[in-house]
Amino acid sequence: MSGLLEGKVALVTGGGNGIGRATALLMAGEGAKVVVADFDLGAGLDTVAQVQAAGGEATALGGDISIAADVQAMVRDAIGAYGRLDCAFNNAGIGPNHVKASGKKTAEWTEESFDRMIAVNLRGVWLCMKEEIAYMQMHRGGVIINNASIAGLSGQPMAIGYVAAKHGVVGMTKTAALEYDEAQVRVNAVCPGFIESNLTQSTMRMFSVLAAPRRRFMRVGKPAEVAEMVVWLCSDRASYITGAVYNVDGGHLAA
Repeated sequence: MSGLLEGKVALVTGGGNGIGRATALLMAGEGAKVVVADFDLGAGLDTVAQVQAAGGEATALGGDISIAADVQAMVRDAIGAYGRLDCAFNNAGIGPNHVKASGKKTAEWTEESFDRMIAVNLRGVWLCMKEEIAYMQMHRGGVIINNASIAGLSGQPMAIGYVAAKHGVVGMTKTAALEYDEAQVRVNAVCPGFIESNLTQSTMRMFSVLAAPRRRFMRVGKPAEVAEMVVWLCSDRASYITGAVYNVDGGHLAA
């Protein structure tokens, strides 16, 4: 039996750790050739090594998604590596701790912290979509999945820049889906809740007291559980789905 992504070429940004790594591994396991892009090229190479050890095919690329020239090179090199691009998971992102804003309320964020957050988590996703769509609309269509967050669907104290960026990702996803439907480019988003990863460790510690009353019947999710949704959305089994936003949050927003 062939895999869900048999014969496809997939690009995963932020593929060196966490959800990105889990998704790259699952994509390869489902038959895709995977391009693992990460700001930390060493982490991307580690993911590639794991894919290859499991019998899959992958290559690593470096770059900063907030820089247009880096994104252009990333998508160009991804296509050059395997001759096509069928699906992309725009997963790379940063948290408040990466911009020295952990535990800071709205008026306490610096302009530098806010601007860097928007540059990576919002502008970076747009730059990736811009290049991916340019190729896909000219070549048989394709699938784009953006990694938003439950912070893109609700407020989250002490994370103003992150919340703003993730709300923007949700809006961009819906807009691009409407614009490129006729080009057979499907665009969807996943909104993970609290998932075990380097990105969310400090956030989970910060919100453990606040979140506990709402999450007493829930647990922290695993990166592989988000990866399952991403891979399914990239597959032909999700051919009628575009412009959708899927919570992968253990019921957090339902509580």
